[in-house]
Amino acid sequence: MPKFIFRAVNSQNNEVRDEIEAASIEEASNIIKSKGYFPTEIKPKDQPAPTSGAGREGRKKSWAVGGVNSKTLAQFTTQLSILIDAGLPIVRCLQILERQQKPGVLKNVLMDVSDDVESGSSLSDALSRHPRVLSSLYVNMVRAGEAGGVLDIILDRLAKFLERAERIRSTVKGAMIYPVVIGCIATLILFGLMLFVVPQFQGIFVQMDVDLPAMTVIVIDVSELMMSVVGIERDVENNVVFNGTNLLIDLAIVAVIAGLVVFAKKNASGRKIMDYAKLHIPLIGPVIRKSMVTRFCRTLGTLIASNVSLLDALRICRGALGSNVLAEAIDRVHDSIREGESIADPLRASGVFDEIVVNMVAVGEETGELDKMLLKIADAYEQEVEIAVSAMTKMMEPLFIVVMGIGVGFVVISLFLPLIKMVRTLSGEN
Repeated sequence: MPKFIFRAVNSQNNEVRDEIEAASIEEASNIIKSKGYFPTEIKPKDQPAPTSGAGREGRKKSWAVGGVNSKTLAQFTTQLSILIDAGLPIVRCLQILERQQKPGVLKNVLMDVSDDVESGSSLSDALSRHPRVLSSLYVNMVRAGEAGGVLDIILDRLAKFLERAERIRSTVKGAMIYPVVIGCIATLILFGLMLFVVPQFQGIFVQMDVDLPAMTVIVIDVSELMMSVVGIERDVENNVVFNGTNLLIDLAIVAVIAGLVVFAKKNASGRKIMDYAKLHIPLIGPVIRKSMVTRFCRTLGTLIASNVSLLDALRICRGALGSNVLAEAIDRVHDSIREGESIADPLRASGVFDEIVVNMVAVGEETGELDKMLLKIADAYEQEVEIAVSAMTKMMEPLFIVVMGIGVGFVVISLFLPLIKMVRTLSGEN
């Protein structure tokens, strides 16, 4: 019977190297698993160990920048879970998935990861060398799967987590498209009226020496201010003239504002203010808050269910959620647990979590089923986010139309009032 050399991880997360007799690689994998080991590599005894990259001629990294979107990462994670569950060695799984990928960031990363694992690194260590593509959450869940010998199960759980996170992110982003598009169209229409239409009427009113109503004066003053801001002037013949000096000043002001925004994002206090402001935007704020609670509960619940310690799970959550307001709440929870106190009180004090969420977390903590309770909260809030987004979209559609109509209507009426007055005056003289 053929002999196979294998490398595996035991329940103490120590590497085991040995050989075994089996009819095939699949049978060898099953025998190794029956001994309580998790196989990381299986190969025939008479097959020489390949050097890094051997047998894979033509492997060449492509030029690529940026990261990997959640959908692509979730697909890769699902496929890796399936291949590992089928009993294939990790190196072989990575090589198969590497060949499947289109040239890009993920393919480049898989080349490095497969080479590192083939050279003796654990999968989690190899993944941790690519923090721009794979988050600490991803790496730590893989490490927990390796330690528990349930890597395929953890990867499947991680893939579902990524899919859910991408779905809720897409839902929120999709809801923002309509109001942003309508807002941009309304702004362009108003700018066009104020910069090009109002000045034409203003010239007529000056020539006819008409007494202007208050609302017309307001519109003309706003139009002149906007023209000055964008560097547009009118000569004596009412022709458009661009003022380069004003335009340069405007560009400088925009650059300063952009610089302040970038500085605020890099500064902890600035990020906290911006995050706080997001939570209090009318209509949108509650949706963002529910989305944050969903991500927190699902991330923490998934980590705890994957046998990551609670303190480590909180530390990973803090870096994975990207919110300073939530990070402060997590820090308080972390300190509370370290001092032997409960999770619920710091969550309640943060002001981000509803009372029902806090109570459910407290019940989960008391019953020892915190992970299940957190995942139930995430499921419930995910549905609430979808409902809230749908309601917000339906509410914003008529709201934006009304606001746009009022703005355009105000400008049009203010321009036609003097014209009506002129017509009446001329009719009276004739």
